[in-house]
Order: sequence, then C-alpha cells, then structure tokens
Amino acid sequence: MHRFFIEEKQIDDNKIKITGSDFNHIKNVLRLKIGDEIEICNGQAKEYCCIIDEIHTNEIIAIIQQENKSNTELKTKIILFQGLPKNDKLELIIQKAVELGVFEIVPIQTKRTIVKLDKKKESKKIERWNGISLAAAKQSKRGIIPKVKNIMIYKEALDYATSQVDVVVIPYEKATNMKATKEIIDNLNVKTVGIFIGPEGGFEEEEIKQAVGQGAKPITLGKRILRTETAGLSIISILMYRFEEE
Repeated sequence: MHRFFIEEKQIDDNKIKITGSDFNHIKNVLRLKIGDEIEICNGQAKEYCCIIDEIHTNEIIAIIQQENKSNTELKTKIILFQGLPKNDKLELIIQKAVELGVFEIVPIQTKRTIVKLDKKKESKKIERWNGISLAAAKQSKRGIIPKVKNIMIYKEALDYATSQVDVVVIPYEKATNMKATKEIIDNLNVKTVGIFIGPEGGFEEEEIKQAVGQGAKPITLGKRILRTETAGLSIISILMYRFEEE
C-alpha cells in the first residue's frame, strides 16, 4: 500500500485533505482512483488506513477507515552525528540510515573534514537531504520522518549530544577491546543513543579525547578499517538488532 506523510492540520474529523506534490504523485504518477486504499502517517508514529473518496483539481479527500500506532520505530532513539564526507556519500548514508531506523541525523564539521559549504549551498543541501529522508521514510514505512539538522561544528555537536542523548558511542579505529564494546552495546538500556562517525581520515586523537571528556564511549567495529559511509551504517545495524522489539 502506498504511504504518504501529512500534517495534523490536514485532518478534519475522519477526512484527510491531500495537496501539493503528494496530490500530483497520487493522481498523475500512481494514477490511483476513487475507492483505492492508501496509508497516511502524521509523522508522529500515528498511521491511518484510508480510502480515496474525492479527487478534485488541486486536492484529494481520503476517508479514514482505521487508525493505528506505527510499530516500525525502535524503542531507543538513535541520533547519527556524521562527519561530512566527500561528494554525495552523505545522500546514501541518509537514505540507508533512515531505512535502518535512525531518529535524527546531524552532519558535523571535524578537523579532517574536506567539504566546506557556504551558507547558501548549505541551505540547499539541507533541503535536499531532508527530501531524501522523506523518500526513505515513505519507502521503509517509518512512523516518523527523521530530520537532518543543520551542519554543526564538532564542539557544538558534542554539546548538543550531551544535552539530547543518554549515551554517546564513538567508533574509533584505534579502539581494540571487542569484549568491552560488546558489553557497552549489551548494556545500552537507554532511551536515546548518539553515534559519532568521522569523515574520510577519521577523527584526530584530540577529538576522541574531547568526546571522552564529555562522556562518550569509544568502541571498535572490528579489525577491519571501514569507510565513513560503512561505519555508521554498521553500528546502526547492530543497534537496530539490539533495540528491535517483537
């Protein structure tokens, strides 16, 4: 069943008004008709099974048949703090991280970050990245649309993590104690976890010390050196398995 996200203001009693790009997609791309079923989510883990009731020039009216709470969200929120990679790697990272269940993505500027964006380019990138998150959320039937935040410098990101998450883990190529890593992951009985991933070239030692000084836990992802686009998805996959409920 095709899935769409709406805002609460689009709901009126048992009817939902669909406009804009979703209207165009339903009418002109999918060519759905009156009587066809669609799935609508309010972006806050509430889902509505609906039937298309009216198709007008600029809007579609859907009738709510059933209301449910989304069961696709993890019990623990995962926030990914991703060092800005080169080229379009972040687009792939966002897409796959959303599919895997991440709650929020924060692009970060570190000492080894090569990419530099001015404010105008950053604004366009953030808009595009959030569009990729929306598309991935629809495809994977998420109950929310994970937000891609504005780019933060490293210290700003650490401060944000300290205020927003219960535990921060930071995969680091010089971390070697797999037993300690497994114990950390096994004992993550928290509501929110932050993951810090470096860009190409990883973190500098001083950045790791800075993170540890603010309570972050260095972990290892094994004996192999992973690319930045692999490392984050690797630990998110591990945590997804850890936090997934029946």
